Amino acid sequence: MNSSSICMAISASSSNTTLNQCLSPFLGKLFPSKPNQNLRRTACVRANTKALLSSSKQAVLNDFHERRALKIISGLQNFDRENVASVVTAADKGGATHVDIACDPDLVRLAIGLTSLPVCVSSVDPAAFSAAVEAGALMVEIGNYDSFYEAGVVFSPEQILKLTKETRSNLPSITLSVTVPHTLSLPDQVKLAEMLEKEGVDVIQTEGGKCSTPSKSGVLGLIEKATPTLAAAYSTSRAVKIPVMCSSGLSAVTAPMAITAGAAGVGVGSAVNKLNDVIAMVAEVRSIAESLKMAAANQQITHTDRSFMM
Repeated sequence: MNSSSICMAISASSSNTTLNQCLSPFLGKLFPSKPNQNLRRTACVRANTKALLSSSKQAVLNDFHERRALKIISGLQNFDRENVASVVTAADKGGATHVDIACDPDLVRLAIGLTSLPVCVSSVDPAAFSAAVEAGALMVEIGNYDSFYEAGVVFSPEQILKLTKETRSNLPSITLSVTVPHTLSLPDQVKLAEMLEKEGVDVIQTEGGKCSTPSKSGVLGLIEKATPTLAAAYSTSRAVKIPVMCSSGLSAVTAPMAITAGAAGVGVGSAVNKLNDVIAMVAEVRSIAESLKMAAANQQITHTDRSFMM
């Protein structure tokens, strides 16, 4: 196959399948093993790869820019294929916009076989992302630290910045999200978010559910549990220009509050992945998705009313 035919084949398709299966960021499947590679062919492939990755990033971030992203999280250390499959199916059927799974190539292939939603992988090991991206992940997340907190492990701003720089260096074109730990004071969370933005991060994710122990039950308890991450989303969204995803401790009650606070989307984990069956998971995702739609509609009405009064 000559260089022009390769260019035409790549340019002709902009689907995720083509990107995932043929155009990994490392282009290993397209480069021959022979030492005498055609330089023109290499340049052409790289140019088309960059264009397709750029297009994919725009698609992945579109729901954030429209402030309606809903990411369902199966868990950074959840490698149970049956549970991950249920979470992915629930995200797909329930109206989510993204799904977040453990950083494992086999799980990525499982996920993209079940949904057309963008698949995000979470890890604190930058070296692990490459294989997952090659398998089809379109977004990577440094974060979802809950399982580490349970083991007494916390992450400093310096560690997170180092992980971010290494990830961005390895994968310069991938959509990158980074969680700011709730273990930092609120001013320090904002400061770290500002530094991450300068490092080329695409999305900041907040957290806080694990540090909140509600004193009330019912709706009051749900609001109490979400308070730390809502406060972080409010403060961070006013300090950075990139989208902020409010995550951890959210529910159908508090997800709309996150958008009102300034978040561009919400991330939901245990409210879904801890349920016993996929039907219950779908119902919960659908409930959260509907609450976000209602919040968006109310905001539109409020904006229209204000415009009319002016």
